[in-house]
Amino acid sequence: MLALKRGTIADLLVLLAVWAGLVLLFGEFSTGFLSPATLGSVANRIPALLLVATGMTLLMVTGGIDLSVGSVLGFCGTVVGVTMVDWGWSLPVAIVASIAVGLALGATNGVVSVKLRLPSFIVTLGMLEIARGLAFLAAHSRTKYIGDAVEGIGTPIAGLVVSPAFLCAVVAVVLGQGLLSLTVLGRQLVAVGANIEAARISGIAVDRPRIAAHALLGALTGLAAVFNCSRLGSADPNAGVGFELSVIAAVVVGGTSLLGGRGSVAKSFLGVLIVATLEAGLVQMGASEPLKRVVTGIVIVVAVLADTWRRRE
Repeated sequence: MLALKRGTIADLLVLLAVWAGLVLLFGEFSTGFLSPATLGSVANRIPALLLVATGMTLLMVTGGIDLSVGSVLGFCGTVVGVTMVDWGWSLPVAIVASIAVGLALGATNGVVSVKLRLPSFIVTLGMLEIARGLAFLAAHSRTKYIGDAVEGIGTPIAGLVVSPAFLCAVVAVVLGQGLLSLTVLGRQLVAVGANIEAARISGIAVDRPRIAAHALLGALTGLAAVFNCSRLGSADPNAGVGFELSVIAAVVVGGTSLLGGRGSVAKSFLGVLIVATLEAGLVQMGASEPLKRVVTGIVIVVAVLADTWRRRE
């Protein structure tokens, strides 16, 4: 156990060093990148990514994956826009509605993939299309402008450079790591991902934690949609296109295995910081969107190769 703790601390230090190196690198080649305003801007852009990466970590620990999170984010954001703009609901009620819709879609992914014994990437690939279509249908293919009613969540707190959304996302990271490390459900998630047959023989009802991981990811994506709306001041049915790539990149960079059985929400948090800093630094240096996508893809491949190498040790 002591060796495991030392290994985890070593991994965290390596990830922290990589992030610090990126900050210093972009600070050297990009004017103003090291300013509090720029770093605060980076922090306030990642709450949605942090929330979904937390849920994705818990799911990937089981050996599953969800490719639909970008589309679910877009649909849940549309739910926020429609309920507030068209129906006149208050923000708290719209938040509950968004989380409930995300929870329902995530649970659907879990039930279909687990009970029908289908690969989760196939099921969630189908949900990717379904949720995106629902987003356009619900919004009639139009952006819903919400404005001040939601922007306060993503606005920096007076005297600080970070927003309530960022602080909430950090709390979710802490709770997610606690769930994974300190609860029965967390141990079941790891056991199922490490060896599902051994977990079944040991008496674990293996379907429940897998479905629970899908459902929790969906709920966190619903909340992330609110944070995304707060940052933009609007709900766009196109929101979240390609978002799943950033989420998976951050989680894999954080050391969570694509094959299941190993993962850490705390390390995924650092993975999010690395990916977000990399994207922000490239933008600051004038990189195009296609180049950013190329770099994100390379990061995923390198992280997977590193994971494969660690498994062979």
